[in-house]
Amino acid sequence: MPVAIVAALIIVVAANYVPTVGGLRLPGELGKLVINGTKVTMQQPRLTGFTLDSRPYEFTAKSADQDITKLDFMKLHQIQAKIEMEDKSIVNISANTGDYDMKSEMLILHDNIRLVSTTGYEARLSEAAIDVHKGTVLSEKPVWVKLVNGVINAKRLEVLNSGEVIRFGGGVAMTVQPDQIPTQAGDR
Repeated sequence: MPVAIVAALIIVVAANYVPTVGGLRLPGELGKLVINGTKVTMQQPRLTGFTLDSRPYEFTAKSADQDITKLDFMKLHQIQAKIEMEDKSIVNISANTGDYDMKSEMLILHDNIRLVSTTGYEARLSEAAIDVHKGTVLSEKPVWVKLVNGVINAKRLEVLNSGEVIRFGGGVAMTVQPDQIPTQAGDR
């Protein structure tokens, strides 16, 4: 590889993944790197940031692939994420794979997706588009959601306003477990 290409690669990787430079927080932490042509594979990458209303989020992965000709995009493997919701609860997300667009802060998750909230909710999906900056989630594929008092199955899920609005669509079935519904007397 010509020296100029190697130097350019080092500059690009350093500019995008060095964790802190003079107090400036850049988007990630650098793990072990493997370079193959224009593809850079990072082991144990970590991306952090804040939503529009200053709530923190963090994504980690077993590995991430990035083509140096497409610096805003990453392919992530074995993803773990943590996002603080507006009510200060935490949603933990895991998925087998995902595509992250660093410029738009969009994360498209694929395969075996689980969302688990500290408030007791859980969801399982096969695909989800998460706008980290806006706090929205959209899935056009079947979803299963466990509530504190039942289960919802639907063919579509949309989460808006950081969880304030949750919409199900496309043939929704809900099973309610009445013995688990809080009563006024039970809430006291």
